[in-house]
Amino acid sequence: MAKGEGADQYSNNSLLTNKPVNPDVVKLARKREQCDRLSICNKLCYAVGGAPYQITGCALGFFLQIYLLDVAQLDPFYASIILFVGRAWDAVTDPIIGFMVSRSPWTRFGRMLPWIVFSTPLAVVSYFLIWYVPVIEDGKVIWYLVFYCLFQTLQTCFHVPYSALTMFISEDQKERDSATAYRMTVEVLGTVIGTAVQGQIVGMANPPCILAPGDNVTTEGLNSSLLLEQEVNTTVISPGITLDQTKTAYMIASGAICSIYILCAVVLFFGVKEKKESSRPRSELMSFWQGIGLVMGHRPYVKLVMGFLFTSLAFMLLEGNFALFCCYTLGFRNDFQNILLVIMLAAMLTIPFWQWFLTKFGKKKAVYIGTSSVIPFMILVVCVKSNLIITYMVSFAAGVGVAAAFLLPWSMLPDVVDDFQVQNPDSKGHEAIFYSFYVFFTKFASGISLGISTLSLDFAGYRTRGCTQPENVDITLKVLVSAAPIGLILIGLVLFRSYPIDEERRQGNRKLLQEQRENEADSETDSTELNNMV
Repeated sequence: MAKGEGADQYSNNSLLTNKPVNPDVVKLARKREQCDRLSICNKLCYAVGGAPYQITGCALGFFLQIYLLDVAQLDPFYASIILFVGRAWDAVTDPIIGFMVSRSPWTRFGRMLPWIVFSTPLAVVSYFLIWYVPVIEDGKVIWYLVFYCLFQTLQTCFHVPYSALTMFISEDQKERDSATAYRMTVEVLGTVIGTAVQGQIVGMANPPCILAPGDNVTTEGLNSSLLLEQEVNTTVISPGITLDQTKTAYMIASGAICSIYILCAVVLFFGVKEKKESSRPRSELMSFWQGIGLVMGHRPYVKLVMGFLFTSLAFMLLEGNFALFCCYTLGFRNDFQNILLVIMLAAMLTIPFWQWFLTKFGKKKAVYIGTSSVIPFMILVVCVKSNLIITYMVSFAAGVGVAAAFLLPWSMLPDVVDDFQVQNPDSKGHEAIFYSFYVFFTKFASGISLGISTLSLDFAGYRTRGCTQPENVDITLKVLVSAAPIGLILIGLVLFRSYPIDEERRQGNRKLLQEQRENEADSETDSTELNNMV
């Protein structure tokens, strides 16, 4: 829709308001407006529900690759298969769960909340078993593949309804944007908790590395506090931490995260009331391919998803390889968990700033400035000689860009759904489809990127639990955390140039939706009066 065309649409529709004012309609509209307002407690309880996804996602994103390689001691090829298949399966389940949610009947607890409650117990069990090393050596690959895929499916049963719940806590855009800002702040806090719990517990029991023939490494060369070991007749002898202790540390960390997961689900269920949709009948249920046609036929949605697809890929690629980069390229094997924590703390602290920025200057400007702000620090971290203080400074600055990457997609998706409703007023009940397909595209692409990155390390000659790595591994890690993410971010920013929903169109959609609701309220009032007369 062109800008002038949109302006005409809004001005023409505004003529609809020039009609006699019905006092009952005004009273009903005021009552509806009061119901749409959310208390701080409501927003906080809603926001808490986003923490489990980020806590587990952060732990898996930062630590699963290094866990599979150095603790479970899988071959990089098999580790890449697990990461790719798990993410790909996770992506496929999103639209499927989205359709199932959209077809769910309304209950006294809502349509979204029951999915969240019933998926939580099974999700925490499967998550815990991901971090357990089975005794049977030949069954490791199947074990991790099954429980990783199972957890991703159950996590989808939690997250897709939770994401779509944004549209059902309030009909007011400002209230939804405010609740989304609360949610993003808590979700970034979730990444901090995930990084802190997993990183600090596991960091106290780093797996001992193995010296390869020809290695000439001192304790100072391995960050001084690292305990070295020697390989004698294929048996690793370590005077310090053993591999079994490291395995136990991972299980303790996963148990702590599972407890937090359950607590957040309970707070969400008891602290949030899901509002029922309009009394108008929902649209006819559609098939999977009809759903694809629906979302792909709405151009603003396609452009938004494509832009965030590339920028999200950039941050996921950085996330998946940063632990290995800190350990082997920078040489901070015992400090990487603290570096990750600094990034997430910086992101959490700057979420309120980006919420203020997008409110003041618009969401498109926030995308350009927020996402591109991380590029200089991605360049700096690979160009400056390894220095712990500089790495901490760069990590804090990079966290500012990470905050924008967290907040903006979820803040802009409701705008696209509103735009769709304005253009298709008779099409109802498809919110979960829009949210699930967005997650589908990002997860599927991230699965491909993680699989390719792990395979790249395999081709470069990555040595499992090696105290040092070949030069090709060092170069590959630099590409994976700097050059590749920067290229993906630039592509995403170019795609955002054609995203059509600016502030004028967004405000126009808000007015049109308000008029639609007032007309519905007017119809409901007339119907009630007619029934009373009869």
